[in-house]
Amino acid sequence: MCGIVGYVGEKRNAQDVLVNGLKRLEYRGYDSAGIATLDEKGEAHLARSVGKIVELEQVLLEESHTGKIGIGHTRWATHGGVTVENAHPHSAGDVYLVHNGIIENYKELKAKLKEHKFTSDTDTEVLAALVDSNYGLNISLKDAVAKSLKQVRGTYGIAVISPREPGVIVVARLGSPLIIGVGKDETIIASDASALLGYTREAIYLNDGELAVCTKDSVDVYNLSLKPQNHIPEQIEGDLEQIQKGGYPHFLIKEIMEQSSTLGNTLKGRIDTKTGKMHLGGPNLTQKEMQSIKHIVIVGCGTAYYAGLLASYYLEQLVPELTTEVVIASEYRYRSFHIPKNSVALIVSQSGETADTLACLREIKKRGVKTLGIVNVVGSTIAREVDGGTYVHAGPEISVASTKAFTAQVVTMLLFGGMLAEHQGGSPQLLNDFVQELAKLPSEIEKTLRDYAGEIGDLAKKYAKYDDALYLGRDTAYPISLEGALKLKEISYIHAEGYASGELKHGPIALVDENTFEIFNILDNWLYDKSLGGLHEVRARGGKAIVLTDAAKEKQIEADDIVRIETPLKHLVPILLNTLQQLFAYHVAVARGNDVDQPRNLAKSVTVE
Repeated sequence: MCGIVGYVGEKRNAQDVLVNGLKRLEYRGYDSAGIATLDEKGEAHLARSVGKIVELEQVLLEESHTGKIGIGHTRWATHGGVTVENAHPHSAGDVYLVHNGIIENYKELKAKLKEHKFTSDTDTEVLAALVDSNYGLNISLKDAVAKSLKQVRGTYGIAVISPREPGVIVVARLGSPLIIGVGKDETIIASDASALLGYTREAIYLNDGELAVCTKDSVDVYNLSLKPQNHIPEQIEGDLEQIQKGGYPHFLIKEIMEQSSTLGNTLKGRIDTKTGKMHLGGPNLTQKEMQSIKHIVIVGCGTAYYAGLLASYYLEQLVPELTTEVVIASEYRYRSFHIPKNSVALIVSQSGETADTLACLREIKKRGVKTLGIVNVVGSTIAREVDGGTYVHAGPEISVASTKAFTAQVVTMLLFGGMLAEHQGGSPQLLNDFVQELAKLPSEIEKTLRDYAGEIGDLAKKYAKYDDALYLGRDTAYPISLEGALKLKEISYIHAEGYASGELKHGPIALVDENTFEIFNILDNWLYDKSLGGLHEVRARGGKAIVLTDAAKEKQIEADDIVRIETPLKHLVPILLNTLQQLFAYHVAVARGNDVDQPRNLAKSVTVE
């Protein structure tokens, strides 16, 4: 869940590359940072700090490091508290090591490593000590790492250096991503491709169970039995501009406001307004397989789960005989689940590295079920392991709280539903209606964000002092109520819960009083009157009700505050309302003085269980 960078070359100062790379990985969430470098004499230098990268830079000002090789890390605490001693890199003898993941048998290993004096509470220091214990006089660092990794249980992405081999970085992965950037007379290592941009466009994506020996002019990949593996460098997508704030005060507001353009990328070449059809190029399913699908299980965590939930409503509308099941990956992976015949699984993850979702993917594949990835990050583990799938093309999402990826995920799954409908005799008229709305959606998002930004900002200031909130909605407004509550709690730290409006009287209404506020997502559809019933129940008990709706002004609504959007859309209105919720959460968090892009305790890519 943390960030790893490494550099070996001849034309750059390793310290500068490492610090710059760690800054690009700040969005992943972390609580401490550090780097280890080897200078021209082969002597090691270690610098670590608690807090943000700026604190590490202050440490480095006191003793600047020279040298052309080094490793760096941002830590999100798992084993042990947030202290300098627990920060990475960790050292043991001649070994310096950074690590993402969890070593499950570290206590067992630690008990055997009696010669090493441990100074931290981490599992990572145990791994460093294990490598050092296997690093004999006539053994290479590569051999020592390979031997050590055969002794551990758990997950890891590691980078290791030693003064004994001052031109070498050894890296390995199992369940935690590592990418090796191949440049001219230099090699750059990172846990995320964003740290490689500006240095190289060529990268090798390590697979699980692989180890690589990196020098300034070579990358040799092996399995843990040290049998050579063939890898052809791939092109890295994206550019430096995409990972800059572009004049916005935070990445989160930038990503909210750019949804109209990123959604255009999601839809490009995938809808035809003349024929009323949808198309995806990556599912890798035959016509016969498409016709046979009767059940879809959608797997995700957090925002990806809510995206799947909203998409399931659309899929069931488009394909009359289809049943959908939307599951939380962290629970599903441990259930004695049954997937019926003629099923396909949609595996949804922004990063493509989510540990729980990846575990579900592997278990589902064991059962012979076709898996399709709905992923944003090109080259990610999920994207590589699914049977087919498609990228959502939302571009780099730097802020920890996901916004534009949610929109792109919903739309991508809807496109898959449109393809199914065409193969299975769904209503051509309904399919065409969705296609026409999808074509309008980017401009409608742009208009909604532009026209209501000021109104939402004022509402946020009004309600920023509250500490409890409920989000309520029916039908397709229910999933966005869950997502809206999640966004608010993630970045504002307000206790917020999302519910189906019909569930209000079955328990949550006990929370309603003058100290709570409620956001109602009310759609102008066949459930409009029933949605108003929940609103009346809340106001009767002193709750402060905010209504987000597409209902016209002629329809009277009694609420403390109402935001009415004007749009020609009918089916996709929830996506527009959700962008307003994103804006609301953002402005509330700003008003409360929070770190909007890097909220406390959270990480962008959740690669540990």
